[in-house]
Amino acid sequence: MRDFMMVQPTCLGEQRATGVHFQSSCHLCREILKAQVWFHLFVLCFLSPYTCAASVPETRGVQICVKALRPAIENSDAMLYAPSANSVKKQCKNMSLRCYMLELIMVINEEEIMDNNANCISDFNEILPTDNSVGCPPCEEYAIRNITMFLGRLQSLLEELNVIQNT
Repeated sequence: MRDFMMVQPTCLGEQRATGVHFQSSCHLCREILKAQVWFHLFVLCFLSPYTCAASVPETRGVQICVKALRPAIENSDAMLYAPSANSVKKQCKNMSLRCYMLELIMVINEEEIMDNNANCISDFNEILPTDNSVGCPPCEEYAIRNITMFLGRLQSLLEELNVIQNT
């Protein structure tokens, strides 16, 4: 019968296990690995609130673009998904902003608006994080409103995000 060689993770200087003998790897290596994993989790726990808060891009530029587009899109008879600022959970702000941008892009396309402000909305949408936060409703679950109400709610959300960014 042949002897088979089993290769296992080992510490430096330790011999590999051979045959049917099983040698556990170095206990010190295991403890160091556990400590490293816990340290990284510890660091991530402290950094996660800051990365979430910083994940929304600057909104002042898009506010200017929306204001400039307002006269061109106010005549639209589109009914759009428009979450109200007070109904959106804190962790769902990015996702609701993405809903607004997608709806706004649809109106821009339907109204055939071709200018830099329309490009500004598309560009802003492209840099929005695409993370789907757990527990956030999809766009289709929000109330459908006319363009005037939609623009008012969008403006409120952008102002709220601007305040958060400046604190």
